[in-house]
Amino acid sequence: MASNGNNHVSTKPPPEPSPLRKAKFFQANMRILVTGGAGFIGSHLVDKLMQNEKNEVIVVDNYFTGSKDNLKQWIGHPRFELIRHGKALPVVCLFLQIYVTEPLLIEVDQIYHLACPASPIFYKYNPVKTIKTNVIGTLNMLGLAKRTGARILLTSTSEVYGDPLVHPQDETYWGNVNPIGVRSCYDEGKRVAETLMFDYHRQHGIEIRIARIFNTYGPRMNIDDGRVVSNFIAQAIRDEALTVQLPGTQTRSFCYVSDMVDGLMRLMEGDNTGPINIGNPGEFTMLELAENVKELINPEVKIITVENTPDDPQQRKPDITKAKELLGWEPKVKLRDGLPLMEEDFRGRLGISRKK
Repeated sequence: MASNGNNHVSTKPPPEPSPLRKAKFFQANMRILVTGGAGFIGSHLVDKLMQNEKNEVIVVDNYFTGSKDNLKQWIGHPRFELIRHGKALPVVCLFLQIYVTEPLLIEVDQIYHLACPASPIFYKYNPVKTIKTNVIGTLNMLGLAKRTGARILLTSTSEVYGDPLVHPQDETYWGNVNPIGVRSCYDEGKRVAETLMFDYHRQHGIEIRIARIFNTYGPRMNIDDGRVVSNFIAQAIRDEALTVQLPGTQTRSFCYVSDMVDGLMRLMEGDNTGPINIGNPGEFTMLELAENVKELINPEVKIITVENTPDDPQQRKPDITKAKELLGWEPKVKLRDGLPLMEEDFRGRLGISRKK
């Protein structure tokens, strides 16, 4: 029986697997659904899952922020399936179509629920779609987990801590979130998603896992998605000034994507419900990050300051004690080692070679 480290356990046994899962056709492999699997973190997770020959991976994505190119190496593979809905419709409609109208076509053992725009540019562009994805999308995935007896992992976020009044943030902290701000569709949407996960766990015995992921970077990030690492690297490659939002002393912690994927998989395979922080506790101010990018990628660029956006947290650093103790996990890739790997990917996509 799963524990979250605080002696909170399910009041009901987990549901039996779907009868279809007991059929001979389904017994060969572990069937794993990844929502948002064409996105940045999702596609790296798919790569890792596909390395195991006993895994069949189903990706659901509407390409709102993800890209089919991220999965091109797996398209046509007999253990891989990609399900896509129209670009104009929200990803939750995709979930509704799959689960409500054709429920028996998806029989899974595990669900990694990553689907949601995670960049301010994207989630502020359509805040209603963002909160629908967090709430209705999570409800539908929990319904699928209940029907099939699958274990489900939600990628929640450090944004549930808001602009924190404690530092670093551990999982017992309830947060300091503005419920009516421009970022609230994402922050509060993820908080509701966590609530739904635990309610299904307690009421229906669903096996849940919740990861609170902190800032993550690496290849396949959207080049112009508004997140600080991708912004700085794209600007440096294009010989543009690095734009640091005022005051520049606000801090973030940056986890390389391979470390993040390892943490998510350890959480899924372990016995703890979470929530568990997954992130790199190395803390940098925005000015320090800009200086690192300048030094490593383009020493000629200038660093300038610009106005900040509303409700931008002033500090963010994970306490990863639970991840270390319960998952045996901690990040391995240092920021100065990860940034050049991301630069190489960005240069390839932008078609800009390094100057001799």
